[in-house]
Amino acid sequence: MARVVALVPDLLFGSQVLGMLVAAGDEVELVGDENRVRDRLRDATAPAVAVLVVDLTTDALDGPALVEALSREGVLAQTHTLGFYAHVDVSVRERAEEAGFDLVVPRSRMAREGAALVTSLVS
Repeated sequence: MARVVALVPDLLFGSQVLGMLVAAGDEVELVGDENRVRDRLRDATAPAVAVLVVDLTTDALDGPALVEALSREGVLAQTHTLGFYAHVDVSVRERAEEAGFDLVVPRSRMAREGAALVTSLVS
C-alpha cells in the first residue's frame, strides 16, 4: 500500500486513476491544481507521500516545471514521481524525463497498469 497524491485535473480520468489505485489498496488524494500539490507536499504534519502522479496531458498545468521546482525545494526527497502523457506528444515525455520524473508513461499505459506502476515505484 502506498500513499499517493494524484494531480489529475480531468475529473473523468482522475476518477479512473483513483478507483484503480484504491482497489489496489493505495491511499489516494486526488487533486486538481498545482497549489494543492505544493501545499500537501510542504505540510510537515501530514503523512509522507510515497508517489506523486502527474497528468502531463493538459495545458492547464506544467507538470515538468512543478516537479523541477519541488525537487529544488527538497520536498520530493522521499516521493517518487509518475507522469503520464499523450502518446503522440513525445516532447512532453522528453521534458518530463529531463525534469526528473522517476517514470513517464503514455496515458493508455497508465489506464491499464497504473496500480502496478505505483507498486513498482515503491517496491
